[in-house]
Amino acid sequence: MFDLSGKIRKPEENINALREQGFLPAVLYGRGVENLSLTLDKKEFEKIYKQAGESSLVSLSVGDKKFLVLIHSIQKHPLTGDFIHIDFYQPSLKEETEAKIHLEFVGIAPVEKELGGTLVKDIQELEVKALPQDLPGKIEVDISNLKAFDDNILVKDIKVPEKVKIVRDGDEVVASVSAPTKVEEELEKPIEEGVEEVEKAGEEKKEEEGEREGEEEKFSKEKSKQ
Repeated sequence: MFDLSGKIRKPEENINALREQGFLPAVLYGRGVENLSLTLDKKEFEKIYKQAGESSLVSLSVGDKKFLVLIHSIQKHPLTGDFIHIDFYQPSLKEETEAKIHLEFVGIAPVEKELGGTLVKDIQELEVKALPQDLPGKIEVDISNLKAFDDNILVKDIKVPEKVKIVRDGDEVVASVSAPTKVEEELEKPIEEGVEEVEKAGEEKKEEEGEREGEEEKFSKEKSKQ
């Protein structure tokens, strides 16, 4: 269990001033709790978030009360990427909830190491359903079975704890390996295309010059008749 502390934020407190002092504004809501406006220590939250993510229960202390919450959503500054606001949600521990769990790819794919392929991660996180206390912090995906370029890992191949259900089509591709591109072909392709464009432009220019010379010759003949 991860422990985090916060305090009630007063209506008259300036949010921007709090941020400048190293605090984060937050709200707490959910089952059996009134909506609360909070402030958190920014560095403490960042440390907990790296470990808990958005799928692990956090014990949030506010005064003499403790709430078991999930980090429901976060807001970041569009330019700096700094946290600027946090939403905490207190779920019912007796009801299943859905969450997105980060996938951690482990092992070495033989086709990548021995044949020069490139690992393609088609899915980075997986939607699951479980009781809040059973939600995993991450799900490991073993890529050591990728031995050929036509091999792939499907959602149904991923192993999760017994009390966790995956909420996604089992036939979706999670990871695969793409074959290496031949350098010679890539280098020749733009050159050939460039030559064709130059030749085409040259032919068009010759046609224009021929038409112009024909017009000039015709004009000269008509002028000499006059």
